[in-house]
Amino acid sequence: MDSAEVTTSPRYPSGFSILDRMIAVDLIKTVFSVLSVMVLIIVSRKFIRVLAQAIDGQLSQETVFMILGLKTVVVISTLLPATVFIAVLMVLGRMYRDQEMAAIASAGGGSALIYKAVFLCILPLSLLGGWFALYATPWAEAEMQIVTNDDQNSINLSGISAGRFNEYNQGDLVLYVESINSAGKLENVFVQNRKNDVVGIVTADSGRVEQRDTGIYLILENGQRSQGNAGNLDFVIESFAEYGVRLEKKMRKVSLNLESMPSEQLWLSDQLDRLLELQRRLATPLGMLCLCFLAVPLAKLSPRSGVYGNLLIAFIVYFAYGNLLKINEGLVRDTLLPEWMGFVWIYLILLGTGIFKLIRLYGWHWIKMQFSGNSSL
Repeated sequence: MDSAEVTTSPRYPSGFSILDRMIAVDLIKTVFSVLSVMVLIIVSRKFIRVLAQAIDGQLSQETVFMILGLKTVVVISTLLPATVFIAVLMVLGRMYRDQEMAAIASAGGGSALIYKAVFLCILPLSLLGGWFALYATPWAEAEMQIVTNDDQNSINLSGISAGRFNEYNQGDLVLYVESINSAGKLENVFVQNRKNDVVGIVTADSGRVEQRDTGIYLILENGQRSQGNAGNLDFVIESFAEYGVRLEKKMRKVSLNLESMPSEQLWLSDQLDRLLELQRRLATPLGMLCLCFLAVPLAKLSPRSGVYGNLLIAFIVYFAYGNLLKINEGLVRDTLLPEWMGFVWIYLILLGTGIFKLIRLYGWHWIKMQFSGNSSL
């Protein structure tokens, strides 16, 4: 009996073709690459500011890295629309330059096929962007405020540096240590402590930091203490063998801003500021969808435009989109536009521009071909 060779081709989910898989893989790789670079640049700039606060003693080392992680979540949500828009232009632009689009068109593939392949990848990304904007980012903003507040309410002495003035608790405590021995004992200590606008100065031969049930104490040995204003009757100078400086907490109540407010509260509110914040959050998923719809016809450029020829157009379009968002906020705030119109008009402009661009590229006859099912690029 002759045996027939049976060849099997890779199976893909229903409605997911080889072209869809190719474009989706390229898009995901490009989105990840572009997003990684942009997040690294933005977070690095913000990390320098947070690091400066840590150097000044306003934040602890643990808080710095926690804020860095939370800030990354916020930056990802902000950069997702621009990243996905650039990725679609880069992937489709490369396919045009490598004549892959011409091969697809010769096989009977039309623009509807390209839109299907693109949005099979973009729809999940837009849902992810919506989750980031509506839930992850407000949570990260709230956590940053809570962590920063808790850190500033406590005084962290783990970063004491010998030979320099160490400032804590927004200047209420200034500590100078000449040296620190191998056992962690402080030698030749100077302390300036301010409480209720009264300044006390303590000098001691040595000192140590102790954690007790009632708080953190700086225990000083063999020194002198002065408190009050010179010339007043309440001015005190005394010597001591052992003296403890209690590092009290100055508790501040956390007041969360609009950026950290849960999205559920914004949905149920009729306050203008909260509605504008909700519009800003919804701009992430809606912007991703509408910008990608516009990116498909924008990607068709001259082969002589170069590898990154369409990035300039991407920058111009996204710059205009970002400015329209700010203009929209001002118009709604000044009651020149109704609140419901503020949610939709920018995205209608993007969709209208995409449709106009498609018609300009393919002509009015292209619309009839789309409806007749005989479409080509």
